[in-house]
Amino acid sequence: MADLKDDRLDRLAEKGNVAQFVSFGPGAQPRLRHHRIVTDPSLDPAQPAAAVEALLAASVSGSINVRSFRPDQDKGCPFHYGLRSAQDAVSLVRSLAADGYLTIVNETVDVSDGGISGVALGGILEFAPDDTPRAVEKEGVASLPQELGRRLLETVYGFAPDLPDAKGDRLEFSIHPTRVGYRRSHTLWWEIEPVATTGDLSPRLDWPNRFSRHIGDKAYGLLMAYLAGLPVPRTTVISRRVAPFSFGEPTSTAETWLRTCPTEQAPGRYTTLAHWSDPYALLAKEDPHGDAIASVLAQQGVEPVWSGATMASADRDDFIQGVPGRGDTFMLGEQAPAALPDAVLADVRGLTATARKLLGPVRLEWVHDGGRAWVVQLHIARQFFSAADVVSAGEAETWLDFTVSDGLEHLRALIVRAHEQGAGIRIHGAVGLTSHVGDLLRRAGVPGRLVGH
Repeated sequence: MADLKDDRLDRLAEKGNVAQFVSFGPGAQPRLRHHRIVTDPSLDPAQPAAAVEALLAASVSGSINVRSFRPDQDKGCPFHYGLRSAQDAVSLVRSLAADGYLTIVNETVDVSDGGISGVALGGILEFAPDDTPRAVEKEGVASLPQELGRRLLETVYGFAPDLPDAKGDRLEFSIHPTRVGYRRSHTLWWEIEPVATTGDLSPRLDWPNRFSRHIGDKAYGLLMAYLAGLPVPRTTVISRRVAPFSFGEPTSTAETWLRTCPTEQAPGRYTTLAHWSDPYALLAKEDPHGDAIASVLAQQGVEPVWSGATMASADRDDFIQGVPGRGDTFMLGEQAPAALPDAVLADVRGLTATARKLLGPVRLEWVHDGGRAWVVQLHIARQFFSAADVVSAGEAETWLDFTVSDGLEHLRALIVRAHEQGAGIRIHGAVGLTSHVGDLLRRAGVPGRLVGH
């Protein structure tokens, strides 16, 4: 018989971890062809019921699937998911075999356990949570160079994923917080096949994506900064979906700040505390429905001699603004930017230059402790600095007026009106271009101009 789907799966199990399975041939009396069960039972090829019972007993989920195929048709054949009765599974195997199908019965693996699934191919990893490897056929997957993706996953999950560097192969895989499969490990190989490529593919280093929403926008941006070699304060991510994980460098202040971490950037909306507090109480208070804030960041504080933010520029040095001390009021648009020392400007420009090498143009929020600049937020740049009074690009025939002292919630309401009327917003007050006022307008795509500054 030709090389069949279950033959390939059995060979794959020689190299990596696969979901436990048994497979059967076609015909009136289906016979056992292959089996990979962690208990390694001695099975009679003529007794399919015993093989299926052994598989179900070894399945961590207590559930199995029956998939079918023909020698000339690997895909698109009947598939039955989540069976909890060995008798039901055996009846399906016999019925399908009688119709000429071969079958693979495998354990059900939970893809919504906080891990991810995806594909490794041509030097890149693409993946998403709460899905099978077919996630790559949908919008919103994280797309990273393979080594960067491997380091990110190791940081988040605490183990090195088993992902070989075979650039000529397409590997479908999943990563799990608990050990699964025939080898009882954290990485599961679903399928591997040779694919002709023209060298390394180009990843899309962009977010928000499904994984950044999974751990939180700020957490993902800081992880990108850390993996790019930028100084990030030691940070522990206390997440709803994955176990706590840490990264970054100690700051020597012996202080802990708490930052709420929404699924997508929401400038100025959620709490930041310059001291420790109960993170779970904070989550319950700020996001009682559990759908807006993905995690809380417990971050070592940085001595705030200077604080500020940057805007990317397409054809010049990035635009940098800041103030002495903590930058809270500056980021809220309530404090005008100050003249920054040359040494601070040089250190922050060094951060943006390093980030560009790996990530392209970015926006940073930074704190300088008098000796070095630290990254406390990082985002991919969507708009670029153009002129000192242009907070958000675009033109409008009518303009709504916003006074900075009215606060960000009033600005959010004005943005809704601006969308309805096709208007821009004029900002009254000496607000920084890099403050959250600008963030909100740029994210909304509403033209913004500074007046009277």
